[in-house]
Amino acid sequence: MIYHLFQYFEKLGWDIPGMGLMHYLSFRAILASVTAMLFALIAGKRIIRLLQRHQIGETVRDLGLQGQIEKKGTPTMGGVIIILSILTGTLLFCDLTNIYVILLLVSTLWCGALGFADDYIKVFRHNKEGMSEKGKLIAQVVLGFIVGLTVWMSPDIVVREKVADPSIEVITENGELGVNTETQVTSGRYVEEDVVKSTKTTLPFIKNHEFDYRWLSPFKGAWGWYAKWAIYVLMIVLVITACSNGTNLTDGLDGLAAGTSAIVGVVIGILAWLSGNLIDSNYLNIMYIPGTCEIGIFMSAFVGALIGFLWYNSYPAQVFMGDTGSLTIGGVIGVAAVLIRKELLLPLLCGIFFVESLSVLLQRSYFKFTRKKYGEGRRIWSMTPLHHHYQDKKQVPGQVLIAKPVPPHHEAKITARFWIVGIILAVSTLALLKIR
Repeated sequence: MIYHLFQYFEKLGWDIPGMGLMHYLSFRAILASVTAMLFALIAGKRIIRLLQRHQIGETVRDLGLQGQIEKKGTPTMGGVIIILSILTGTLLFCDLTNIYVILLLVSTLWCGALGFADDYIKVFRHNKEGMSEKGKLIAQVVLGFIVGLTVWMSPDIVVREKVADPSIEVITENGELGVNTETQVTSGRYVEEDVVKSTKTTLPFIKNHEFDYRWLSPFKGAWGWYAKWAIYVLMIVLVITACSNGTNLTDGLDGLAAGTSAIVGVVIGILAWLSGNLIDSNYLNIMYIPGTCEIGIFMSAFVGALIGFLWYNSYPAQVFMGDTGSLTIGGVIGVAAVLIRKELLLPLLCGIFFVESLSVLLQRSYFKFTRKKYGEGRRIWSMTPLHHHYQDKKQVPGQVLIAKPVPPHHEAKITARFWIVGIILAVSTLALLKIR
């Protein structure tokens, strides 16, 4: 709103000191991050008191985890702090007419409402299971289709592909007249094609960093055009659903999901910034996607909100984010990655979420298989999601393929080590931009 207010003043011809700073994306990103962080710090304390007053506390079952019983009664549904902080920073300093910002705001509110409904059932209806898995999955899939169809049909979501300037001609190695692409890029002389609706995305480890979902289409011609977009939309649905659920599974220790997500948010913000900058995208040989710099500002608010929330959520936690926060965080990460065409980098960047989800799937599958084969279910880890394996202090009946640590690790140490792994994965993801 402040951004649009200053734009309005500029149209009126008013010369307000400092007004020109709003043209700088870096300045708005800093303001959005700091504002979201301060809001979380200031409003967070009051929201926690409100949750305590209404006895909105966590119900805990004794699963034999170290420090678990002490968490009983800790206020939950603290994801409201994260959502309000994100909205504050975004609404004040983002371009609210930008299609990418609109989609991220819709995703934040959608996933926040879904998580709030799940937490409401757990807390007020005393149903520990919360909303059914099928119900949550349907809501996530619907959001995925909303985003996917918007990416397909919106004229504002486009990719600009750069082509060689025919005026820059050189003699090639085989003696023929050609175009000096390197000179064109380094000198800043280029010609842009008309904007195109594209199903291309970024692929790591290859020279041009691009993969087109059109290559997966079994049809050509008009049918091929519809098929490639159908494949792309389904991929978007899968990514958003997987990210939302992966973050939800990771939310099990004080500060784990918030800290890991903040690291991921920094990288996505940087990638969005680079993708929306013509010079930087040229230099790094990645797709230039106009308008994605605003995603960088949104992600700045996202990271600021998470850091502010960590003030209260770090060990020992004064508040839990609940599904209100975890589903929202995962949804935002998935949508943002899709919009900047970096969804295929998520298994590396979000390696923590990926491994946590994979541990649950493998554990369930192995347990069912061994129960059918041996009459007794066996486990790969003592408990999943994976972070609980290192925290587990009880003896698990039956065979366990991977022995748990003895004595079990303190949850603060587990969280810190997961953060370290997350930072390594984040740096590795950024390093892929220079690997051809």
